[in-house]
Amino acid sequence: MTKKNLLSSIVGTVVNYLLGWLVYGLILTDKSTGEECMLFIFLGCLFFAFLLAYIYCKLGQISSFKTGFSSGIIIGILYALTWNFFVSNEFILRGIVGEIVIGGLMTGITGGFIAYVNGKIG
Repeated sequence: MTKKNLLSSIVGTVVNYLLGWLVYGLILTDKSTGEECMLFIFLGCLFFAFLLAYIYCKLGQISSFKTGFSSGIIIGILYALTWNFFVSNEFILRGIVGEIVIGGLMTGITGGFIAYVNGKIG
C-alpha cells in the first residue's frame, strides 16, 4: 500500500462516514433503527474507501475531483443495485430508486475527495 492509497483512503473514510451521518442520521432518520453499531459502520466506510482508492490509484489513474465524482457515481449506482438485489425479497421501485440515488451521490462525493487527494499527492 502506498502513501497515496493510505491518505486518500483515510480522507474517503471520513467523508463517507460524515455523509452517512448527514443523510441517514439527520435527513432520512426513518431509514435508521437507531441500533446500528457505529464501529461497524466506520469499518464499512473504511474498507469501501480502500476499495475506491485502490481502483482510482491502481486501475484507473483517477486524480481529479470531477473524474473521481463521475466514476464514483457509476460505482455507487452499481453497488447500490447489487446490494439492494441481494437483500431485497420484493421489488419496490420507489425504495430502490431512492437508495440508488443516495448511494450514487454519496459514492460520487467520496470518490471525488479520494481522487482529489490522489491528484494533490501525485
